[in-house]
Amino acid sequence: MSKPSKICFSVIEKVHNQLRRQRLIVPGDRVAVAVSGGADSVALLRTLLELREELGVVVSVAHFHHDIRGAEADSDLQFVKGLAAEFELELHSGAGDVPAYARSQKVSLETGARELRHRWFAKLLLEGNADKIATAHTLDDQAETVLMRILRGTGARGLAGIFPAQETKHLIRPLLEVSRPEIEAYLRGLGQSWREDSSNRDLSHTRNRVRHELLPRLEQDFNAGIRQTLVDLAEIARGEAAYWEAEVGALLPRLVRPGKPSRSGRATTRQACQTLALDLAAFRALPLALQRHVLQNLGKQQGAALEFKHIEQLMAIILKPAGPKRLSLPGGLTARLTFRELQISQEKQPSVSSPPVYSYPLRVPGEVAIPELGETIRARVVPAGSSMPEYNPETLLDRARLAPELTVRNWRAGDRFFPARTRSPKKLKELLQAGRLGRELPLAERKIWPVVESAGHIVWVRGFAVPEAFAFRAGDAVMIEETVPSSKSDGSEADL
Repeated sequence: MSKPSKICFSVIEKVHNQLRRQRLIVPGDRVAVAVSGGADSVALLRTLLELREELGVVVSVAHFHHDIRGAEADSDLQFVKGLAAEFELELHSGAGDVPAYARSQKVSLETGARELRHRWFAKLLLEGNADKIATAHTLDDQAETVLMRILRGTGARGLAGIFPAQETKHLIRPLLEVSRPEIEAYLRGLGQSWREDSSNRDLSHTRNRVRHELLPRLEQDFNAGIRQTLVDLAEIARGEAAYWEAEVGALLPRLVRPGKPSRSGRATTRQACQTLALDLAAFRALPLALQRHVLQNLGKQQGAALEFKHIEQLMAIILKPAGPKRLSLPGGLTARLTFRELQISQEKQPSVSSPPVYSYPLRVPGEVAIPELGETIRARVVPAGSSMPEYNPETLLDRARLAPELTVRNWRAGDRFFPARTRSPKKLKELLQAGRLGRELPLAERKIWPVVESAGHIVWVRGFAVPEAFAFRAGDAVMIEETVPSSKSDGSEADL
């Protein structure tokens, strides 16, 4: 590894300070660095390599190919492979057809790329390949994000911009205090090359217009330090957001009760329990800012993001009770005003239709496309004598214990699974709760969660260790793999 020159130390020191101050990693963490090949992600990798012994962490490389930029993205992949090989690092490589996904989900390419990339990150974590994913968001990304949110309209939490860590997804962002000019100077000082992403110059993307047109104009004509000003605003807003979150969290149990009032107390029927009731007397005594935060949190608890206009509509019916007593809100919510309470109910019931059912045969070895998942599931044989330590033992099945043909299907009510290192079989319904998976599963995703069955026994469930009874012992092993269909792979720098 090239020895850093003096101009490199400021970047390394900033990253070190960010890691320490924000407590982003702890000794022993396995950190997968999301590397697209662009300057930002290459700089992040090099700084963490400089710091890994001092921090006591293991560093690997994660590269996701989005199937957007053709040969250019293929070259990026080869560059990242070379980088990983040069520093003798483990490489995790994933792929997804972002254009097809974006069309099917009716989202932008940028949103589709982020969703598929983050889904792949989650898979790396669930499979035990890493404890944290480090992404290369910089000071400039922070300034652009805050400015874009101001332009769209946002509240205090939106002004907080990009957080140094996203705990539920185990994402960390060590470069948030480092600017792009500093990054490029750092890499030049190391003699380290990087890749340029031509799509970062495409002005059809809002972020690129903000980056190449709006921010330079603001710097030239209004405030030469606008980027740092926006970053400082984000830092202030993060502190404000943390304060309000703590205040509202402590206050809500005294203001809000679940269910609807009845003669015997509060109703506990399924429909009534979808109601949150706000005590109006206590609410009206609160300061205006706290009232707004309470109402926004009520909407969040019911699964709806309430905008400022919705908050003001609620305030109007609360403070002027002679007016309307009922208000329709986003997300199927309805607010009703009674003499003592504001009741916010989820009127749209979850679909009671049967979950989508799929079932496909899977030969060993072999693979099968699962249209319901938009993925291919493969049963790959790892021959006896292979370097087994390279594989996570919790993902390996014993081929001798499996039927020649498996079944891939979605889980069903009543299914039970006995993952290794647990004391007893669990209902899959329980295993798919947020506390087990580390994130909340949307209803549609939970319904189609895949399992693999062998002769009537569930031997594999996405995100969990294989059962002890079917775990690899000797001879040939079988690994169940998921891949998003794609012939290529991409690492766009934007919003890793």
